[in-house]
This record gives sequence, C-alpha cells and structure tokens, in this order.
Amino acid sequence: SVPFLIRLFPVLLTKFVFLNFLAFPFFVDLRHPELLLNNTVSLYLATEPGVTVGIWHTVPGSRGAEARGKDQRWYEEALADAHPVIIYLHGNGGTR
Repeated sequence: SVPFLIRLFPVLLTKFVFLNFLAFPFFVDLRHPELLLNNTVSLYLATEPGVTVGIWHTVPGSRGAEARGKDQRWYEEALADAHPVIIYLHGNGGTR
C-alpha cells in the first residue's frame, strides 16, 4: 500500500525523506549559538528586501582565548583578517 500512496501523493515522499517539518535538535534556540558552541556568534545578512539569512561565525580554537568575551563587532572584524574563511551551508528541517 505504501508504493500506491506515494504514487498518488508524491509530496509524501519528500516529506518523509527530508523530514522538513521537524526542527532538530528539539527545544534549542538556534538564534543563540554561543550557548551551544564556544567562540560562536550569530550574524544576520539582508540579501534582498524581505529576505534575511542567519549565519553562525565560529573562530578557530587557536583564537578561542582571544574571542572570549568579545562582542559582535569583534567577530565581524575577524572576518576581514588574513585567515581563511570556510563557508558551510546547512539546511535543517523547520529552519530552512
């Protein structure tokens, strides 16, 4: 009966494959990554009118002591130094 239901309702397949109706981890506010990860701050970029993209900026462990207690401005300036930047794009079920 499952293949028959998927044939009739193909949207069910995408819902169960990607589970985009779930937000994981449960009961965690992802707008405050500093509570989960050391040396991390959340930044927001307005890419176009009405669209805002949230970004987590994490500095390497070697700069961890330097980053401790710094504000968002310090993290923004750290993006402009000579260290490489790694961009990791991740979508999560209720947060895409």
